[in-house]
Amino acid sequence: MRRFILLVAIFTSIYGSSQELNCAVVVNAQQTGNENVQVFKTLEKQLNEFVNNTRWTNKTFKTQERIECSMVITIQDYQTDTFQASVQVQSARPIHNSSYASSVYNFNDKDFNFKYLEYQNLNFSANQFESNLISVIAFHVYMILGMDADTFELNGGDAYYKQARDIVNYSQQTNSKGWAPPSGGDQTRNVLITNVLSPTFKEFRSVLFAYHLQGMDLMAGNVKEGKTAVANALTQLESLHKRRPNSFLVRVFFDAKADEITDLFSGGPAVKIDNLVSTLNRVAPMYSRKWRNIKF
Repeated sequence: MRRFILLVAIFTSIYGSSQELNCAVVVNAQQTGNENVQVFKTLEKQLNEFVNNTRWTNKTFKTQERIECSMVITIQDYQTDTFQASVQVQSARPIHNSSYASSVYNFNDKDFNFKYLEYQNLNFSANQFESNLISVIAFHVYMILGMDADTFELNGGDAYYKQARDIVNYSQQTNSKGWAPPSGGDQTRNVLITNVLSPTFKEFRSVLFAYHLQGMDLMAGNVKEGKTAVANALTQLESLHKRRPNSFLVRVFFDAKADEITDLFSGGPAVKIDNLVSTLNRVAPMYSRKWRNIKF
């Protein structure tokens, strides 16, 4: 996978320096029993070109500033031009003055059914539905951009989240899975963007900012100070938990961060984090086994 990402980086550096993403798109069709069918290889190639060569914003990104990310599409079944699939989307953000990249977005989208004819044009429209394939991929692109921007500036991802919401709004008219308004315990694209933009979950975005810019980015200069800032940022989730216990958005956060948090506080200079461990066990009990490894 690392080699594949490197090849994508080389390819995109040749064909322009304005694109925002350095994304490895993988189409895995093993579950179909026909993974060597040419259409899967063509789809993978076209999606890599689509994601990495489309201008998603009006900003210019230098090659080294592109966001490292991946989309692994697992095809479960297909009939002619109809595909039943899921997609695992991940992105990471470099930490200041280090070679380390911190996971920011880690989302398993299980509702990814689409139609695709080999070699069909893949074009994104900001205001118009093109296909479910395009809408789902574009939605996650803007979530990647939004969350990345939030790690550098408080609420810096507003414009990208609003575009993701626009995609939801025009795509839900197709009645495809994942776009419908929230209902009960749904964990869909619609629920995700609705929660991210809701003041009810405001701590999610403030924690993204404080955790990375005010915490992780200090590590190279002062590990103890950086760890303390990360711990302080995470305790903000207590307020969100009290308001909306066991929320989907908190799970999204820890799906990306649980391993990193465990590693961060399982060694190195000691900081006072007894309150942090208590908070983590309350707000993210699904990761309680990991929290047991934290030393304080």
